[in-house]
Amino acid sequence: MAVHRNPFKPTAGATPPLLVGRHDDLDEFEESLDDGPGAPGRLTIFTGARGVGKTVMLTEVSDRALRRGWVTIADAALPGLVDRLTDEVTDHLHELDPSRLPGRALTGLSLGGSGVTFSESQAAKPRWRKQLGALLDVLEQNDTGLLLTVDEVHSSAREELRELAATYQLLVREDRNIALAFAGLPAAVSDLLNDDVLTFLRRANQVELKDVALDDVRTALRSTVRENGREITEPALDHAARATGGYPFMIQLVGYHVWRKATGDRIDEESVLEAIPVARRRLGATVHATALADLSDVDRTYLLAMSQDDGESSTGELARRIGASPQHAGVYRARLIAAGMIEPTRHGHVGFALPFLREYLREHAAQYRIDDRGTISRRDRRS
Repeated sequence: MAVHRNPFKPTAGATPPLLVGRHDDLDEFEESLDDGPGAPGRLTIFTGARGVGKTVMLTEVSDRALRRGWVTIADAALPGLVDRLTDEVTDHLHELDPSRLPGRALTGLSLGGSGVTFSESQAAKPRWRKQLGALLDVLEQNDTGLLLTVDEVHSSAREELRELAATYQLLVREDRNIALAFAGLPAAVSDLLNDDVLTFLRRANQVELKDVALDDVRTALRSTVRENGREITEPALDHAARATGGYPFMIQLVGYHVWRKATGDRIDEESVLEAIPVARRRLGATVHATALADLSDVDRTYLLAMSQDDGESSTGELARRIGASPQHAGVYRARLIAAGMIEPTRHGHVGFALPFLREYLREHAAQYRIDDRGTISRRDRRS
């Protein structure tokens, strides 16, 4: 029997076999590379809830830039970002133009039995702005450019991001061949855009990644299965597509576990029905638990109150359930929307933004204290 390697990749940041429903955004970015300095897509911010594929998008735009002969540098918005980027820029500069190697600096001498001995050290690292300009000089002589991608945008690296963005803005004014792509959760991106020093980022091409249409999911699943040596029945395909909810990470999870459960060259309904609970448990452990851990007790309480409803929730009713005034409940609602956990559905109503979060909260409700009336106990709330 032939061994079929699993083509699905349910790992954070791993590039899936097909970027389902993302081609328009990727094509726009790619066209901006061709359109020259100042093209809007050359400054792009990818945002969305956990698991929608933000890191995957950064990887893909980097791959497309590389195919055009660009130099790409990827990092995350953590302390030391600019220093790390400077080192990467310097390494690329030395590789492309060895004549720009920094000179040696004489730091001292000593008198030994065999004569005079000099000690040397590398000259101080050139400034970030100067090195970027030097690398762009070399790249532009060859009709190419530089793409910087920064993942996990967060306020903890605010000063680093300010320095990076300010430098990028100056280079754009000089018509340099550079592009910059960020990715982050909605709350972090909103915080960045509201920074008084970074107002120009509000003009960036903001790509909010959403769930994928189920028809596109079916097409992607079928194509991936067939291209890797198996077939899938139509009922199995329908079950698998619906189980994903159009959520990109769940597409990979369902595909991965369906592939594992199948035997032979044909995937049937039985394999899908066995795989779906496994995929949902994995989703809960890797996405839901992590997202909930980042929230305050009162925000989790708000979500737990929402989980009592089978569909959308009334914000007025949620305030009553958690024993908060409408004003305070509105603060919690706004925080959860910014964090990508919930979304407005219509006036005065909200729904979950993360697929299967309602089910996960119901299964883990024992972790929260609820009184006999269904109201979350005040002593469990922390704002």
